[in-house]
Amino acid sequence: MSIKDKTVCCRNGWTWVRIVLVAILVAGFSGFFLLGLDGYVTFEVLREHRAALKLMVDKYSYIAPAIFILVYAAIIAFSLPGGLVLSIAGGFLFGNVIGTAYIVTAATAGATTIFLIARTVIGEPLRARASPWLERLEEGFQRNDFSYLLVLRLIPLFPFFVVNLVPVFLGVRLTPYVLATIIGITPATFVFATAGAGLDSLFDSGQDISVAGILTPKIVLALVGLAALMMLPIVYKYYKSRQS
Repeated sequence: MSIKDKTVCCRNGWTWVRIVLVAILVAGFSGFFLLGLDGYVTFEVLREHRAALKLMVDKYSYIAPAIFILVYAAIIAFSLPGGLVLSIAGGFLFGNVIGTAYIVTAATAGATTIFLIARTVIGEPLRARASPWLERLEEGFQRNDFSYLLVLRLIPLFPFFVVNLVPVFLGVRLTPYVLATIIGITPATFVFATAGAGLDSLFDSGQDISVAGILTPKIVLALVGLAALMMLPIVYKYYKSRQS
């Protein structure tokens, strides 16, 4: 087989890989709604089955965390709704500290999975046909990719699935992506897990759970302030480059 034939075979192979990955994502996303699974990832279901869930976690204390992490990671990897409910549930079932560790592990695993898939499916072909404008934007982002992504992760007002995919278009490397995800989502995750740890009293009082009730203005301001601190190295680099 000639080099040209090998190249063609390789390209065809990658094409089929991309098709299969897209088919898996579409099937998983569609199946979630077609099977009505979205109806199970709600606060009402958590309220109704909280005693049974607690009992199962106590009875299967070794396997319960693994199941929770796998389910959460799948939700994130397929960009499905339910991450907030599961974050609250994680704190409710495992406590705020251990729950935070499980949630961050699962969310990072799911986000990394969809990042790698998206980079394979759309990232490489996009960069191969990138316009000069996108190349300049990518170059600027990559100089401070960790800091930029950390800021996006710290502020929970940005949709999680969007922040998972934006770095794909900007050529972010895997290591900064993973580290920024772990560090960046931990503060807000701890807030959600802590709210979940006190869920019994909220359920008993009949109060409704909402994002606004958890992410109070003080908490949001603290997270934004933390994100602003993370921007200081970028501002400093920009200032020094203008001075030179």
